[in-house]
Amino acid sequence: MSLLDKIQQDLVQAMKAKDEARLSALRMIKTALKKQEVDSMKPLDDSSEQAVLKTMVKQRRDSIEMFRKGGREELADKEAAELALIEAYMPQPPSAEEVAAAIDSALAETGATEAKQMGLVIKAASAKLAGKRVDGKALSDAVRARLS
Repeated sequence: MSLLDKIQQDLVQAMKAKDEARLSALRMIKTALKKQEVDSMKPLDDSSEQAVLKTMVKQRRDSIEMFRKGGREELADKEAAELALIEAYMPQPPSAEEVAAAIDSALAETGATEAKQMGLVIKAASAKLAGKRVDGKALSDAVRARLS
């Protein structure tokens, strides 16, 4: 079952349950996916669907941070709820052990020893963690800690 089909199914369930917050967030996700599909003029594959969701997650995290800085806790909570819903449609994040193993492997593969070579290590580690929901900033921080 494609992601759009799953979202449509959940949309119907949210309508029946009269869950307005969930319904609104699901409509937003479906709209973003449909827009990407129309813009690319071809059906979305898994990687492009995940890219759209990843963009939405980043937007929500930025919004939460800005709302909290501005003292708008109710809006930050709304964004956090949307973030949780979007993340439910994404693959599971890798465990700390998986990230460490990918970084070890990438370091061995690239032979990197300095912070200047961080980009190579991150690229190699990301390739090893393909198919998982990898937080780029967390990966970057972990690699930086290992190289310094």
